[in-house]
Amino acid sequence: MARPVLSDYRSLFPVTEALTYLNHAGVAPISLRVKEAVASFLELSARCGILGIEKLVRQGESVRETIACFLGAHSDEIAFVRSTSHGLSLVAEGIDWRAGDNVVTASCEFPANVYPWMNLNRRGVETRLVAPEGGEIRIDDVRASMDGRTRVVSLSWVEYQDGFRNDLEVLGSLCRERDVLFCVDGIQGVGGLPLDLCGLPVDFLAADGHKWLLAPEGIGFLYLSRRVMDRVHPVIVGWHSVKNALVFEDLDFTLRDDARKFEEGSAPFMGIVALGAAFDLLADVGLERIWKQIRSLNDLAAAGLRERGYRVLSPMDDATRSGILTFRSEHHTNAALFQRLSEGHIVCAVRGGGIRISPHFYNTEDDIERFLAWLP
Repeated sequence: MARPVLSDYRSLFPVTEALTYLNHAGVAPISLRVKEAVASFLELSARCGILGIEKLVRQGESVRETIACFLGAHSDEIAFVRSTSHGLSLVAEGIDWRAGDNVVTASCEFPANVYPWMNLNRRGVETRLVAPEGGEIRIDDVRASMDGRTRVVSLSWVEYQDGFRNDLEVLGSLCRERDVLFCVDGIQGVGGLPLDLCGLPVDFLAADGHKWLLAPEGIGFLYLSRRVMDRVHPVIVGWHSVKNALVFEDLDFTLRDDARKFEEGSAPFMGIVALGAAFDLLADVGLERIWKQIRSLNDLAAAGLRERGYRVLSPMDDATRSGILTFRSEHHTNAALFQRLSEGHIVCAVRGGGIRISPHFYNTEDDIERFLAWLP
């Protein structure tokens, strides 16, 4: 059976009734499918209480399988977390550091991928910040920042300000050559770009659901490769961290040997079912189709911006582009542009020295034309 055309999915997003929503790199609206999944959870909880737990546990494991399949990973490599910051902090705090070790990241990273590493200063760990050139994090600069005491390189798959997409294959290979762990903040790519972790030298990847995945805030996942699972110890533990989690009377602190050991207590089932519905929708549409539509809309926006005299700051080549498009004007301030677009009920953000838009698959060419029409 042929898949529905993309326009058929637009009705799943009530946000389109009043807004031209171009800020999926910020906080995305949820779909009606996600809303209904949460409503179903609440109904089950209200009517069944603890009697609904077995169903929710099965549903949670199904969502874990879905995420793993989506990423080209194994289900035992996936842990549910509250946020990207939560996931990255679990990695940062769980490594067996020694005073004098260092971490390499970049000065243009979102703070979620900087502060967890800076927090290790109390343990004598240095955080080294690579400066981008023209919005690009250069591989040679990353290499030059590494030495014999570098334990981790942590970078975003997609940089949040201008959408520059880092080469995970090249960066990961550089780390493998030196036995350095490679950690990725995936929040600005997962859901908008195809990804297959099975073929990539990535050790850890964390992402929250509230951007390109079109899920609510407060739920995400952490991927920990089987290859390095035992090199990270859980720093937050609870009854769910151990193998015999349901044997309460006979205390046995034997940690699970998979990613579930990082889920210390009762599962956030409402968030999990919402995230599952979001992943199911993206799988239904198809990641290749999603990326093709996002790319097409950004091409249209970039062409229209240049015709109107604006400067596009984001990379547009196939190797380094993403769903983010940042631009600026030589004649109008970012604050003035943002205010004007807001008056037109066009949702965007001020980032990276310009205005950032980030359309998704349910957006249309009409949305882009309307956005362009509101620009002075």
